Amino acid sequence: MLLSYCTNVHPAEDLDGVIRQLREYSGPIRRKAGLDVLGVGLWLPAGLARQLAGSADDLAVLREVLTAERLQLHTINAFPYGGFHNDVVKLDVYKPTWAERERLEYTLDCAEVLAELLPEDTDGSISTLPLAWRERWTQKDDDAATLAFAELSSRLRDLRERTGKTIRIAVEPEPGCVLDTVADVVGWLGARTERGLDPEFVGLCVDTCHLAVSFADPADAVKQIDATGLRIVKVQASSALHVPDPSSAAAHAALTAFAEPRYLHQVRESAAHGVLAADDLAEALDELPGEGPWRVHFHIPLHHVPSAPLETTAEVLRQTVAEIDRRAYGHEVHLDIETYTWSVLPGGQVGIVDGIAAEIGWAESHLLAAAPAS
Repeated sequence: MLLSYCTNVHPAEDLDGVIRQLREYSGPIRRKAGLDVLGVGLWLPAGLARQLAGSADDLAVLREVLTAERLQLHTINAFPYGGFHNDVVKLDVYKPTWAERERLEYTLDCAEVLAELLPEDTDGSISTLPLAWRERWTQKDDDAATLAFAELSSRLRDLRERTGKTIRIAVEPEPGCVLDTVADVVGWLGARTERGLDPEFVGLCVDTCHLAVSFADPADAVKQIDATGLRIVKVQASSALHVPDPSSAAAHAALTAFAEPRYLHQVRESAAHGVLAADDLAEALDELPGEGPWRVHFHIPLHHVPSAPLETTAEVLRQTVAEIDRRAYGHEVHLDIETYTWSVLPGGQVGIVDGIAAEIGWAESHLLAAAPAS
């Protein structure tokens, strides 16, 4: 697998900001991690993606900085459209939806940029949202999204013919969205392969925090994808919070510190009659019974072991990567560390350079070192 870390952890909405983050964070992270070359999973806000797609000069500037800092680009995170570090993000991260033309155009702009910046003889990936947040999604929206993915497939095919670069889109299931689970994504994509969606260019991004929150079994999820002829294009390496006994006063107090206002933190409770859901942590603390274990959508640094009574789902990440590595295409999957929550972690600001370098070291030891030879 090709390892990188996602730069959506750094606030940057224009080219100067991205260049600054590469020089002030990504380069130092590479050196701190002791790597000759570091993969970066670039996040480009929509306006910047459009600018770069239309400017060879600006692309050349970005390429020069990547080269100078010894950074390599294989994947782009095109889930957040912009404003990912606003004071409040919450449901805005799902806008525009795949029913809106802006989402398609943004994704195609990212594909143009990635095709220009990819190393030779390598494929690229772009992760994207699972259509929309579930509320107010209509059949008309679904039809529009179907047409969008058909056009996306055609345009990516044309891009490969024009540039020689294969760029694949990776749809990322997330709790609470139209495509909530791996099964939802597999079903939706599979049903549209006869309506213009080409599985050569559209597959899945498995965010292992999201997978864990849904209480899915990693092996079953990967086998389910295999059975439909789709492929996993990208893994967002991430861990969720796991709370064995959310009913305890200690657990309630510990979780309250994670109920912050910027990002959405969906919660799922494993109950005897199924999985109970809350759309955000504050809601869960008020409304879920707490009779079974909780999983919370809060990306925890991969190497971090929280104090009891909190745990993480790092084991789900390990199991998922091991299962994907058993596939013939496993070595081609992009493994992107996506801990974007450093600025909102309880306990104050953490040193991001040291923290992400530690995550990279953990991933090399616990994920890549254990991978079977391809």
